[in-house]
Amino acid sequence: MTTKAKKVKPLKAKPKKLWLTILFTLVSIFYVMPVFMVVLNSFKKNTFVKTDTFALPNAESWAGFDNFTKGMTFGGYPFWQSVLWSLVITLLSTFLIIFFTSMAAWFISRVNSLLCKVVYYACVFSMVIPFQMVMFTLSKTADTLKLNTPWTIPVIYLGFGAGLAVFMFTGFVKSIPLEIEEAAAIDGCGPVRTYFNVVVPMLKPTLISVGILEIMWIWNDYLLPYLVLDINDYRTIPIHIQYLKGSYGTVDLGATMALILMSIIPVIIFYLCCQKHIIKGVAAGAVKG
Repeated sequence: MTTKAKKVKPLKAKPKKLWLTILFTLVSIFYVMPVFMVVLNSFKKNTFVKTDTFALPNAESWAGFDNFTKGMTFGGYPFWQSVLWSLVITLLSTFLIIFFTSMAAWFISRVNSLLCKVVYYACVFSMVIPFQMVMFTLSKTADTLKLNTPWTIPVIYLGFGAGLAVFMFTGFVKSIPLEIEEAAAIDGCGPVRTYFNVVVPMLKPTLISVGILEIMWIWNDYLLPYLVLDINDYRTIPIHIQYLKGSYGTVDLGATMALILMSIIPVIIFYLCCQKHIIKGVAAGAVKG
């Protein structure tokens, strides 16, 4: 006796899911359009960037890599030096934020006191305060305290980046069973050793996630370095791009687009390589509030 095999009907996409797919595809295209326009115009002559912004490059408008060369050699400040200062500020600031805020979040999560609660909610509240409210007093304070160099400005970034970092780290630390740290204490580990040998390895997803977010923010930041640093001696990449001006305030948009492209390529590559860690870190930090 033979049994007839049942025909498996192909799964049909539900109309609702199909419309959502189309909608989010259009939103994604609209979202990446500015990046595409930067890439497009970075290879066009300056005149055609202004007149035919949305047109594809042709034989007449094609500039090749002249915009990149002009942008890197424009003015008396070398572009490689701007890259160097951006790198120094970004790495130092990110290290300070991760190092101090992770320890602060661990202490806040494990010590149930009024002071810790006040500090935690102060960090959370700092995330909603606009930078423009404090930028003028900050500029004066930075000059007074000599925080106006690439080696000292990370202290200011620590203050502005602590809110989000403490919030994310605290959420993850609360999900770590306290019994693990108690077992380490029984084995003779002190607080410092417990933190570095037990807590930090478990914090790895959130450490990477916070680090990526801070790097993307600091690398692209323009306003804080512009207000604090002596721009005659120290310029970051965004400041260098802003100074691509000729006589009477004219701007070479082709060279500007070329340098913008050069500045965002490392960030895009870095994000694409580490985006899975961002998702893991944010999800882990949202386990408990």
